[in-house]
Amino acid sequence: MAQIKLQNIAHSYNPNSVDSKYALKPFDMTWVDGGRYAILGPSGCGKSTMLNIMSGIVKPSEGRLLFDGVDVTDETTSDRNIAQVFQFPVIYGTMTVHDNLAFPLVCRGYDKSFIESKVNEVAEALSLEGLLSQSARKLTADQKQLISLGRGLVRDNVAAILMDEPLTVIDPDLKFRLRRKLKEINQKYQSTLIYVTHDQNEAMTFAENIIVMDDGEIVQVGSPAELFDRPRTTFVGYFIGAPAMNLFECDVVDSNSIKFGSEKISTETDLKSVNGENIKLGIRAEYVQLMKSSAKNTVQAKVESVDDWGNHKLISANFEGNIIKVKVKREVEVPAENVYLRFPTNNCCIYENEILVP
Repeated sequence: MAQIKLQNIAHSYNPNSVDSKYALKPFDMTWVDGGRYAILGPSGCGKSTMLNIMSGIVKPSEGRLLFDGVDVTDETTSDRNIAQVFQFPVIYGTMTVHDNLAFPLVCRGYDKSFIESKVNEVAEALSLEGLLSQSARKLTADQKQLISLGRGLVRDNVAAILMDEPLTVIDPDLKFRLRRKLKEINQKYQSTLIYVTHDQNEAMTFAENIIVMDDGEIVQVGSPAELFDRPRTTFVGYFIGAPAMNLFECDVVDSNSIKFGSEKISTETDLKSVNGENIKLGIRAEYVQLMKSSAKNTVQAKVESVDDWGNHKLISANFEGNIIKVKVKREVEVPAENVYLRFPTNNCCIYENEILVP
């Protein structure tokens, strides 16, 4: 395991072109030894480029990469002592499942008893015990991906395990169990795990810290709770959460209040330095409160729809042309026409030019 430090890293796939564009814009980041991370963002945002720079598949156009303080920018993938698991299975079809799992250890000259112990341990963790003697080419796509994942996990002395959307071809229930198993492996071996995904549920349920990316840029790094409660940009508010964060245009009234439509809403944000242009109010559907009557920080809205999601209801209500999404418990009775909706001051986020006002 290792601390991984990226110093002023940036990358362009056409660095000498007049119209060169960064696939990865300049940034600094340190990955703590033994940490569990997810890199989250839409397709084409630079997630895989960042991962491939760490693995050595891509050499950055700018900056340096350090493992435990040692510069490895110019070293090959094999010299970096990392394990990488790709989106689609990378296995040897002519080998058995056992031999596929053992191969990384055989190549490094480990003794037979250690290899057998590690292969059995990983096979048990991934529920592959009954398949060890079978030919890998005869397995299903998700079983092949489990083998590919196991080849990355069988080495417990690597600097990091890098995973590029490794559960894409695996069914949802097995995904859940594997994410839990990866967390157990991280806790047991203190392996540095870095997991690339475009699926917020995978990222939120797997990682201690999530790196959210958009258009080649890191827009926020934080815990799942931090990203949910205090998105640093409206993009993060929109990208994280289901439904996305409610975002409404508004105007500044005084040092801690805004005007949303015809109503004044108080917040805990200091607005004295805000210039009053391109201001938005953000609040999660989970935090909007259904009230029985008007009160402070409350708007009256017309119910447009109520969707039953099994464990909750999702209300869509219209306030002066703004659609407010509200999550309530399934057993809550929702009025047929008009509702009073309260915005708690501590859950109101204010954005200026799409950036959170601290």
